[in-house]
Amino acid sequence: MPHTILAEVTASVSELKKNPMGTVAAGDGFPVAILNHNEPAFYCVPAKAFEALMDRLEDLELNAIADARKDEPRVPVNLDEI
Repeated sequence: MPHTILAEVTASVSELKKNPMGTVAAGDGFPVAILNHNEPAFYCVPAKAFEALMDRLEDLELNAIADARKDEPRVPVNLDEI
């Protein structure tokens, strides 16, 4: 059965066990697809890439909240009274 692999670099579970940090380094900062019996089992994502992904997801969630609230009634505020 064909599988989509969403990484340019792949490694086997055996390779990951032999040299975990070398496997991560092989991705050169990008995710590495870990294969089990030639099928993607999981992705090994470097910390910086994962942090960037989480930041992007948070931005998308905040934008969705802002978009949902833009048509809500507004409360007038006088800045001099704050």
